[in-house]
Amino acid sequence: MMKDRRSPSTVDLSKFFTLIAEVVSVRRHIDLMKWLQGEVQQFLPHDILVAAWGDFHLGLIHYDVVSAMPGVRSENASAESITPLLTGLFDRWIAQDRKPFALHAGDQGFHWVGSALDGTITEAMRTMRSSLIHGISDQRGRHDCLYVLFNTSPQRNRRERTALKFLLPYIDSALRQVELLPHQYASITPAVPDVPAGTEADPAAGSDSGLSLREAEIMKWVALGKTNSEIGSILNVSSFTVKNHMQRIFKKLDVFSRAQAVSAFMNVVSPTGSI
Repeated sequence: MMKDRRSPSTVDLSKFFTLIAEVVSVRRHIDLMKWLQGEVQQFLPHDILVAAWGDFHLGLIHYDVVSAMPGVRSENASAESITPLLTGLFDRWIAQDRKPFALHAGDQGFHWVGSALDGTITEAMRTMRSSLIHGISDQRGRHDCLYVLFNTSPQRNRRERTALKFLLPYIDSALRQVELLPHQYASITPAVPDVPAGTEADPAAGSDSGLSLREAEIMKWVALGKTNSEIGSILNVSSFTVKNHMQRIFKKLDVFSRAQAVSAFMNVVSPTGSI
């Protein structure tokens, strides 16, 4: 019987299982980069990986930039530059019925409108000729994850899109095992209208209400109607951690419910009671 050329060979399957087994050893960013630059390249050749997660509709996005290229790092990408790019790609992924798709940039590369902080990445993106995009919807955490793989090669084939479909859960798992970088703990201001400055997680909002900065930040999201699970996803902590914070907040504000907590908090940070 003639072998179907579309079927993976024994060697392909062996390499595939080997790289999956290596996921458990990923703990640091350097581990993640080495893993992505290893066997993964045989299935998904790429020069830059951009991973993003959060609420794309509100523009509440955390991101990681992983690459072996010098200077192409998460800390060298500004949120002002990367958020519009990622939200646009996310909308296109939704329009593609949440399936992997490819983009070809041509000789001009990908246009990255950045600040001085993005200089190195801007130059690197101009050398990229194609990208593969796919995402994961986290129904329990109630947030989405988007992965964009940029490559200097202009060619992308169906085999790579299929590989991305099957490998993405493992890439996602590897990323979740890596501790956040210091700059990724910074809070993100939501694209919500009519939010007074006092509701931001700034020192005044925390100290005036007797809450810590993190507790004030959590209360900001509670006031906007977010659940513990949603807040956990936004702040990249577990809902259990948010629940513990809420218990301490109740004690500090001397209240017994979320509604009472919001009222007490808003009386301090916004005397008009509006948000």
